Amino acid sequence: MSPRDGCCSALHLKEDNARFILLALVMVIYMLSGASVFMFLERENELNERSRYHEALRRFLDNNPRVNETELQNLLKHHADASIAGIIDDKRERWDFSGSFYFVGTVVSTIGFGMTTPRTIPGKIVLIFYGFLGCAGAILFFNLFLERIITFLAYILRSIHERELRRKGLMSRDPKGRRGSQVSDDDSLDSWKPSVYWVMIILFLGAVVIACCASAMYYPVENWSYFEAIYFCFVTFATIGFGDYVVSQGAHYDNVHLYRFGNFIFIVLGCCCIYSLFNVTSIVIKQFLNWLIKKLDCRCCYKPKPRPRRNAITPGHLSRSTKASDANGDADSYDSDIERRGSGEMISMRDFLQANKISLAMMQKQLYETAQRGAFQQNGGGFQGGVGPLAILNKKLGQDDT
Repeated sequence: MSPRDGCCSALHLKEDNARFILLALVMVIYMLSGASVFMFLERENELNERSRYHEALRRFLDNNPRVNETELQNLLKHHADASIAGIIDDKRERWDFSGSFYFVGTVVSTIGFGMTTPRTIPGKIVLIFYGFLGCAGAILFFNLFLERIITFLAYILRSIHERELRRKGLMSRDPKGRRGSQVSDDDSLDSWKPSVYWVMIILFLGAVVIACCASAMYYPVENWSYFEAIYFCFVTFATIGFGDYVVSQGAHYDNVHLYRFGNFIFIVLGCCCIYSLFNVTSIVIKQFLNWLIKKLDCRCCYKPKPRPRRNAITPGHLSRSTKASDANGDADSYDSDIERRGSGEMISMRDFLQANKISLAMMQKQLYETAQRGAFQQNGGGFQGGVGPLAILNKKLGQDDT
């Protein structure tokens, strides 16, 4: 291994594999640092709350010597279970229709607050199958929303770009609405793609606006502070769903149906917007990983030496004689073929027919597959382009090479 060779070349890693391993290492470091930060911030408070609870319990038992501690602990456990199940008087019913609809919404959106859970065996069995299909459908819905919001943002940014070109005199329109320009603006606009950073900023501002509007509805109704409402919006829209703050759990609300409808709209819009923002941000993270790979000088673009192809011009028994010309890198295949012919080396008829037979079969197969794909798409079936959020973003934002 030469001194300039990186670790990825030594391990025979391709760029995608190197990026995956690097991302795994970055995520582990990120999680370890996050664990240290939250331990520093929350550990002392946990110990204080634990001490206050045991002190209050001890004080209660000292003031009430006739109370059995074991029975009290059982009562407190039943009270906690009843509070979670929502069967205490100050809590709403969990399994009426509106409560059940709220529950399935948290299931298919993968939020999973944990406040409402099936407690019967049949309910848990149904949830396994219902959640599988529901989560898959919700992910498809989020991807379709991502495709449309990115298309809309790309259209807006393209319009702004065209206006900027007109302002600079690089693009104009005739009275009939046809483009006329001093440069090949058709080619430049067709190849132009919006910046992923502008899309990320717009989605971030949209998420902030939705969270602020939702918090303005939540904090007076749920008796939270505005910061607590903002915190709830992030945990919910990001589908984290801790369950420490959950809306619509009170027994009585003013204009309860309007409030539940508004809550549903805000959660759907917020989840879709944050999902889109996360996927766009993942493109930026991928660009950072590419930059980091270059800085580490890992030579990740490891590619094995291509084997000479067997064709009608260069049969298999003659390809070994072209190693010297391959080392130069600039030799032309046509000139080398003339040289071989001039030296008296002839291509056998058997090799010629066999190579053309294989090429013809491969060409027929490719034409057939192309025709089948074209007919399938004309009939309105099939997915055009890649599948998944990254494929959508690569197509809309031109990030195929990142």
